[in-house]
Amino acid sequence: MPARPKRPKPRAIKRPDPALRARARKILARLAKANPDWGPTLHFSSPLELLVATILAAQAQDERINEVTRVLFAKYRTPADYGAAPAGVLERDIKATGFFNQKAKSLRAMARGLLEEFGGEVPSDMDALTRLHGVGRKTASIVLGAAFGVPAVAVDRHVARVAERLRMDRAGPDIEASLRAIYPKKDWIRVTWCFVLHGRRVCRPTPLCPICPISDLCPYPKKTKTLPAALRSNRPELRGPGQERRPR
Repeated sequence: MPARPKRPKPRAIKRPDPALRARARKILARLAKANPDWGPTLHFSSPLELLVATILAAQAQDERINEVTRVLFAKYRTPADYGAAPAGVLERDIKATGFFNQKAKSLRAMARGLLEEFGGEVPSDMDALTRLHGVGRKTASIVLGAAFGVPAVAVDRHVARVAERLRMDRAGPDIEASLRAIYPKKDWIRVTWCFVLHGRRVCRPTPLCPICPISDLCPYPKKTKTLPAALRSNRPELRGPGQERRPR
């Protein structure tokens, strides 16, 4: 009889202590100062537009989504418009976002759910939003926070990376729960967008630690010592020893 595969060890949960919360407050204050433009980067003028844009943003850059939705939102104004879109038309309209066949199916099903369950209105609570096709906790949290001002923590790959490197991922059963436990509810929306922007701009897969505003508060053991050459050439104060730029 083959041996049973070993079960993964359960996630160790360490409840946030005063020291962790104090460090977290400093981190958020610095990130907010370094990213004064924190907030959603998808363009929208209604909860429906943000919901659609967030679904389209999967595996795509926000800049590309904004280019597509500038035209899309002029054509599709209600859930009924998405639900009634002829086969192939909606796919063509969102093709530039990638994975357009699956995204079109999600948009149609989501629109039908809005019409059948919520009278065509985007709901403003987590349980209702996540009943819609293609809407998980991340998408729902973005809509809640940005469209309705409801405190929520949205965890994308950038937020996850930053939280893990800061060791803020063990205060709950998952990263969302951990950040909710560490930060007061009034800060949840700001935490989301400050972590997103920090992950995009500085705490990348290969982090730019020399220009990180929270480097002294970060326990990540694999910090980089120098910047990539393309960035270093314009930041002489950040070049490492022996990397001085030689005159031509």
